[in-house]
Amino acid sequence: MLSRLQATKNRLEEIEKELLDNSILNNLAKFKALSKEKSDLEPIVADFDLYTKCEQDLKDTLLMSNDSDPEIAELAKHEHHRLLGEMDKIIDHLKVLLLPKDPNDEKNIIVEIRGAVGGDEANIFAGDLFRMYTRYAESKGWRIKLLDENPSSAGGFSLVSFSIKGENVYSKLKFESGGHRVQRVPKTEAGGRIHTSVATVLVMPEIDAIEVDLKMDDIQVDTYRSQGAGGQNVNKTESAVRMTHIPTGIVVSCQTEKSQIQNREICLQMLRAKIYQKLQEEQDEKVGNERRLKVGTGERSEKIRTYNYPQNRVTDHRIGYSSHNLDRIMEGELDEIIDALIHYDQESKMVME
Repeated sequence: MLSRLQATKNRLEEIEKELLDNSILNNLAKFKALSKEKSDLEPIVADFDLYTKCEQDLKDTLLMSNDSDPEIAELAKHEHHRLLGEMDKIIDHLKVLLLPKDPNDEKNIIVEIRGAVGGDEANIFAGDLFRMYTRYAESKGWRIKLLDENPSSAGGFSLVSFSIKGENVYSKLKFESGGHRVQRVPKTEAGGRIHTSVATVLVMPEIDAIEVDLKMDDIQVDTYRSQGAGGQNVNKTESAVRMTHIPTGIVVSCQTEKSQIQNREICLQMLRAKIYQKLQEEQDEKVGNERRLKVGTGERSEKIRTYNYPQNRVTDHRIGYSSHNLDRIMEGELDEIIDALIHYDQESKMVME
């Protein structure tokens, strides 16, 4: 590990020299790539330098612990013990920093929530989840944009798609994909019996055109009149767009913008994300059990979490984590669950390393 850290420090020094070269300054793509690599390496090198300093200080305390003055010797022993604890903390932090990074962690995301099992109650719960993620995103200062929606007559949505843009969005919400189960007395139930319903969540990183090359010959484009709540632009022009990717059968639609051109662009963005997701799932299937050691599979069919309203409890089944703060979680206070999932994933990766 120490040799790897020294190599990282050497690489950072090389990058810093390269960034001073005028030829790099004239190459924007190269400059951005090096700057990104530099920002990734700096926290690792800072911890390594701190560890090296602690190591030297530790040697000094060993010498001082044999001092003829008993008070100095005693102080040196206490400092020696403190430094050992500090070094253990630095090593634990470095283990996390040195884990392989998910290339999508810094990307924005597209989220799709569907009412699945449970009829109207599933759609109402899909609306509750949409509100929960919206509140969470707002608390982080992220930007939310509605992409597509099919409102349910009883409330909520049979389908709602939206994007979230901000810093490290995917790294925080990538473990939310799967089946979310709710146990409560539905608003639609007069008898007061507890029902179980399911809504599915799909979280996809936004994908650049370079990463997924879409051929328009493979895409069937249909336009239709927007079905909004009313207004001058509703039902007068065919601004809504539906795209079908013929090779995969993936269908996306968007009617949130007044312009057909804007809706087409959003559809292409959604299509790239869905195709990337499908390719990723196929690749993970080939890898097999290796991915299952991580936090779940991310498949829609996987029941990842239960929201039990009578007991005010949320349980994430993948890591056995329960919280009795359901009311606050539904208001967007998701950090306790998200942090637990990230920590579990990091621990799993360290075992695999």
